[in-house]
Amino acid sequence: MTESDTLPDYRNIRIDHAGSLSWIVLNRPDKANALSNDMLDEFSHALTRLATTGGPIIGIRGEGKGFCAGYDIDQVGTPKAADPVADRERLARNVDRYLAIWDHPKPVIAAVHGYCIAGATQLCVFCDMTIVADDARIGEPALPLGGGYIAPLWAPLVGPKRAKELAFLPGHAIDGRTAVEWGWANHAVPSGQVVSTVEAMAAQMAKIPADVLRIKKLSINRTMDAMGVRTAAAQVPEMDALLHLSPSVLQLREWIGEVGLKSAIAEFRTPTGGHE
Repeated sequence: MTESDTLPDYRNIRIDHAGSLSWIVLNRPDKANALSNDMLDEFSHALTRLATTGGPIIGIRGEGKGFCAGYDIDQVGTPKAADPVADRERLARNVDRYLAIWDHPKPVIAAVHGYCIAGATQLCVFCDMTIVADDARIGEPALPLGGGYIAPLWAPLVGPKRAKELAFLPGHAIDGRTAVEWGWANHAVPSGQVVSTVEAMAAQMAKIPADVLRIKKLSINRTMDAMGVRTAAAQVPEMDALLHLSPSVLQLREWIGEVGLKSAIAEFRTPTGGHE
């Protein structure tokens, strides 16, 4: 496709064109596709460029064993200094990247396989549709270091009680079938069929003229905005930044440094027998 010539060669993502669909592929498989600053910048750049180039539908998927393990905690996942204003701005910038999916003129479909954790679930929340592998693992961060940055964005899709279940159980995860039951995803399919399912749906959607798709998306999103979705998204950076400097979280960070990340995650992991 000649439009691809207008897109640069990215280092952390890849653009693949497949018929009616242009894929943004998260391409750090050696890092579980963790969302680094560079990857987030490239993602935003590609999303903007694909508004006027590429196929009429956009897909987002991950390279390798899973969709995405969430924010790269060494770069994005933790504040660098005790500055609540800078922390709030950092967190809001991440949310704004995903609101750009919500506001994008083209339909955006997420294709989730393997794992989709923490900040990666935020990305999917703002996609127009989400197709998941039935055995995918979708959930919260393993350690309770935030103040409500992830789960509140789930609430419009899954309801408050399920969002609280996600928030109150550290490391909690659900599988793809449960994600559909909860309303977080549209369809769960066998892992090997996720990409082909999205591509088939995109081909069918592309039969509708682009301007008609645009207004259909805008109309539904306006309804959701009237119900407070955008307002809810705007408040989560404040809540998270507030808790990052609380004595209990600072103490928890100190404890993690003492026992090690692996041991800390094992301590908080949800016992087997739930939805995972």
